[in-house]
Amino acid sequence: MRRYLTSLAVLALLGGCAGLEDPYRRAGTYAPTGINEDNLRLMAVNPVDLQQGKGPPDTTGTTAALAVTRYRTDTVKELPNSNLSSIGGSAGSGGQSSNGVSTGAAQ
Repeated sequence: MRRYLTSLAVLALLGGCAGLEDPYRRAGTYAPTGINEDNLRLMAVNPVDLQQGKGPPDTTGTTAALAVTRYRTDTVKELPNSNLSSIGGSAGSGGQSSNGVSTGAAQ
């Protein structure tokens, strides 16, 4: 008798799962149709470019290949100092230039 009641309880619980379905398969839910790929194919001047890209006509890729080699061998070049700003430098001037004229800074 106990086995029968357990089976009945399990079947009742599983019956509640019948309404659960994949939310993407419900009626009225967005379904991808491939429209983005179709638009891209229409906009491409040369359809072969969608299969294999092409680089700029004035380069052979040597510069990029050398950069990858330096990266892989851990000999990356240092970036040049741009001298545009110094992070952590002084907070500003004292409010006057070297000739005694005020620079407009608060004093």
